[in-house]
Amino acid sequence: MRMESLQLGSERLRAAQMTTLNAAIIALCAALLTIAPARAAYPPPVVAPHAMVASAERDASKVGIAILKRGGNAVDAGVAVAFALAVVHPDAGNLAGGGFMMIHLASGKNVAVDFRETAPGRATRTMYQDAHGRIIPGASTIGYRAVAVPSTVAGLALAEKRFGHLSWQQVIEPARRLAAQGFRVSPAVADVLSDPGVQKQLSRFAESRRIFLPHGRPYRAGEWMKRPDLARTLQRLQQNGPAEFYRGRTARLIAADMRRHGGLITLRDLSGYHALFRAPVTGEYRGYQIVSMPLPSSGGITIISELNMLKHFRLSALGPLSAASMHDIIEAMRRAFADRARYLGDPAFTRIPVARLISQAYADQRVQSILPEKATPSSQIGPGLAMPAEHKETTHFDVVDAAGNAISCTYTLNGPFGSGATVPGTGIVLNNEMDDFASAPGVPNMFGLVQGEANAIAPGKRPLSSMTPTLVMKGKRLFLVTGSPGGPTIISTVLEILLNMIDYKMDVSAATAAPRFHHQWLPDRVRIEPVGFSPDTIRILKQWGYVFGAPSYMGDAQTIEIDPKTGARLGASDPRGSGVTLGY
Repeated sequence: MRMESLQLGSERLRAAQMTTLNAAIIALCAALLTIAPARAAYPPPVVAPHAMVASAERDASKVGIAILKRGGNAVDAGVAVAFALAVVHPDAGNLAGGGFMMIHLASGKNVAVDFRETAPGRATRTMYQDAHGRIIPGASTIGYRAVAVPSTVAGLALAEKRFGHLSWQQVIEPARRLAAQGFRVSPAVADVLSDPGVQKQLSRFAESRRIFLPHGRPYRAGEWMKRPDLARTLQRLQQNGPAEFYRGRTARLIAADMRRHGGLITLRDLSGYHALFRAPVTGEYRGYQIVSMPLPSSGGITIISELNMLKHFRLSALGPLSAASMHDIIEAMRRAFADRARYLGDPAFTRIPVARLISQAYADQRVQSILPEKATPSSQIGPGLAMPAEHKETTHFDVVDAAGNAISCTYTLNGPFGSGATVPGTGIVLNNEMDDFASAPGVPNMFGLVQGEANAIAPGKRPLSSMTPTLVMKGKRLFLVTGSPGGPTIISTVLEILLNMIDYKMDVSAATAAPRFHHQWLPDRVRIEPVGFSPDTIRILKQWGYVFGAPSYMGDAQTIEIDPKTGARLGASDPRGSGVTLGY
């Protein structure tokens, strides 16, 4: 029995003000029954002495390991995994989406790669509003007008050119072979395809219907799937380099399909896209250095702000999933997400007070309004709005190689299968990333996130993101590589993995599998997962003023820890998904 279970029991006593020995015994037993079985069910971490890959699909993880064994480094393997996921994980893996990559070099240098999509040149601030200023349902999520300029290929190419060891052709070949020869559809992909809403969206587009709903039904788990059009696209990329996607035949096919269906993206938009290197955003938490994505990802700033506030609380003494620790964490989440909505956007378009937001002095000020055993209503910070169902059609993967280089990468189509449209003759599924802008400032997007003027639509602008690929350093040594899909719950998932390992001393598997909760300021609801939370704890939190939304699972994290004593790699793929961690 782990110590945190006993701590959780004692915290319940304090929180509910139980004074009798009999009540103490009841509470302690509840803690043991609630927490111990869940902990015992966690599988042990995957352990490897040299190198490790963790991704959402077994085939993709196998590709990464094969690249490492043939002499590639972490960047080579990561690029190869990304291309493979575009084949075998088509609801999120992609060539026509975008994302972020954190790179750690064995020399100690950390670099952020921003390959976030941009708004087309013909995009306008009010393009998703009707004549009365109301949001047009589905306009920013379905079809060709929802598509932002694709950026994945540019980002992978930038990372590979600067830091890879193998050739561009070599890192694409495993994905091309999977697309041409075929693969078994995983349970995770089959589950997404079985969703009636996904089927309805794919059915709107003839090419998507032909590829993903053959014979009028979706692929089932274990069925064999080939993607010959995508294989030919990958072959052109091998032969012609990344410029093929932005200026070659592939670009012309995308632009022509846009013209046919009223989309905004032109050849000029494609040829003008550039991925960027950026300086990571960094913070300190209990002796660890947090290294994460800067803007236009909101994840790094938001997590560092939350951690700065949480330094004021003795979470290790309160125990994981106790009423008191959840109260402190939720209040930090609430305040950090309020700042996210108010201030954050593309730094090329908006002046943003990043240094102040991640400063300890600002966190010290924000934490003063957190009252013990009492929820702070979000109405005191801003108006409440409704939360839609969670989407998780983003995917994350990690690689650590034998030399100590590492990557943490999250990329996405945004919704499941993005806009639903596939470009004929290419096998390329198009994103619906324009929904990540504030279609009308103050109105929630598909994830329920309220965003302000800083994230309004403008040509060439990069939408704000919640993707949070993260590195953790202990001194000069790499300690942890992690990240997750899950819309705004990405930020909470990564935060809780860090707290689980740093404050609660869980191993990497338990930290990745532990129950999760989330608060994003608006709407004023706490989201929890369906299992792992004591009814006693939830009752106490409700007494303190918290309101809970419908339970649902969150995230699909991939995490790799580097043992500080032995240097061994210890990894875990989230049991909420079908990801696989492999090492050698």
